[in-house]
Amino acid sequence: MASLVGRLSRAFFIRNTATPSRNTGPKSVNVTGPSFIRTAVSTTTGAVLPKPVKVPFGLTRMFIVVVPFLYVGNLISKHFAALLEEHDIFVPDDDDDDD
Repeated sequence: MASLVGRLSRAFFIRNTATPSRNTGPKSVNVTGPSFIRTAVSTTTGAVLPKPVKVPFGLTRMFIVVVPFLYVGNLISKHFAALLEEHDIFVPDDDDDDD
């Protein structure tokens, strides 16, 4: 079963990754498929491939996605901890260190 899953995922990955080719025309950005992994630095003839396309506002997009979900996760965990404490399922001990 695991080997079947491995073979299928490898075949899916190989089929959906872009093959490097030398493009002499104007550069066009392919936004239809996610091909963010680049494993080759040269073509079969030995020519060095051009730099990969940089995602505009990459860091800004990351913060726009990460910050709200961190906040929502924080709210969920805070309310769940209050619910557990309210029903006496988990109550943190108030340890007084009398040293």
